[in-house]
Amino acid sequence: MTDHYFENDLVTLHYYKFGNGPKSMLCFHGYGMHGKQFKLLESDLGSIYTFYGFDLFFHKQTKLKDQSLATVKKGITKKEIAGFIQDFCKHEGIGRFSVIGYSMGTHYATIVVEELGDLVEEFIIAAPSSLEPGKLIRFFSKNKTGNKILEKLTLSEKALVRMLKLFRQLRFINDQDYKILFNEIGTAELRFNFYACFTYLRFLETDEQRLLAAIETNNIKSIFIFGSRDKTFPPRIGDKFIPKLKHSEVVILNEGHEMIKKDFVTSLAKLLS
Repeated sequence: MTDHYFENDLVTLHYYKFGNGPKSMLCFHGYGMHGKQFKLLESDLGSIYTFYGFDLFFHKQTKLKDQSLATVKKGITKKEIAGFIQDFCKHEGIGRFSVIGYSMGTHYATIVVEELGDLVEEFIIAAPSSLEPGKLIRFFSKNKTGNKILEKLTLSEKALVRMLKLFRQLRFINDQDYKILFNEIGTAELRFNFYACFTYLRFLETDEQRLLAAIETNNIKSIFIFGSRDKTFPPRIGDKFIPKLKHSEVVILNEGHEMIKKDFVTSLAKLLS
């Protein structure tokens, strides 16, 4: 595995490259993770794919050219994300490609399919928040009052910790989610990134009709992966959208939300090899 940087007018992107296969796969990790999250895929699929694992916006070494609060509030358009992906592919000499996303990363993977479906061969999303992000994410991202509350909370470490504890008590989040989020608010920078990630999700909402049309028109192989014990994004969130597809694969692993493990790799390899 090697690490690299790519720059355009929008971002300085840090990414990892692993595998040496003739096909390309762009990888979009979950919240609080990094571009190495899908490294496990190399063992079974590295001879088929070359993987490009991005550090997403507000994560690790990837930085927007202007990462001010005002810019974060202004947000990003789907066209800008598509343009960034096109610039990246030109930089790496990639023609057609597949996409894989996990949790928060499924929003980015889904947008790529919506906007650049004619370039996509396979669409793989696990714990697919993009199908149904849930009330909490919608409140803090799309709701103006909720987003303003989150902005104020991120300026105070104690207030944010208290909020997480309250949400756990009210069962808006489970113990596993609480631990993950608690570890992501330890510094002022991490709290800002927490706010920025939620705020950006406002601009990354799935257009189901465009997604459906892109998949069907371009005959994109689609794979949806769930954890049977995932309380955050359980299998039922796919019940409305997935049946609308003429051809798709659904995998349900005996896992909770953190599912990128050996069984994940084995199950996916059977569908892609």
